[in-house]
Amino acid sequence: MPRISLPAPESMSPAQRQVYDKVVSGPRGKIEGPLRAALHNAELADCWQALGALLRYRTSLTQRQSEIAILVTGRACQSPFEWYAHRRESEKIGIEADILEALLAQTPPPFRAPEEQLVYQFALELNQQRSVSDATYAATLEVFGERAVVELTALVGYYTMVAMTLNAHEIPLPEGQQPAFPLPQHQGNRP
Repeated sequence: MPRISLPAPESMSPAQRQVYDKVVSGPRGKIEGPLRAALHNAELADCWQALGALLRYRTSLTQRQSEIAILVTGRACQSPFEWYAHRRESEKIGIEADILEALLAQTPPPFRAPEEQLVYQFALELNQQRSVSDATYAATLEVFGERAVVELTALVGYYTMVAMTLNAHEIPLPEGQQPAFPLPQHQGNRP
């Protein structure tokens, strides 16, 4: 159960409904996950969905590269919903099962493309160290260029915000889905 109410379309204010309609008529096709919580502030939800659409669908990164960075971030942030949603998307675009299983286990994946290894390393370091080593930054910059390095950094930051929202409000997985791992607040005796 979520910790907060999640606005239903039939009970939304006109401003909320406008954002809802914009999202469901776009490439996402539906509202699930953090936007359900963000709709409590329609202006926030509208800015959020626009930034998310830009970072997910209109960067110089490939879909595979984006999904790898998102999965690394979802796993690093211990977000079962983010992991569930983007594993599903990754499977649809053909990311191999052995790569997905390694990302889930937080072990080095057997990437076939060196560019994917760079995206992975950049996202991993940014999540673990809150920055990126000189060597990883230089290699990523050389292969992808300045625009893509900025986009990759923003993508990791955006999906960190997504993961924190999902985790803090305990946004539930779709009916019948089981989490791949527990929420941080449900692991052991953490304060």
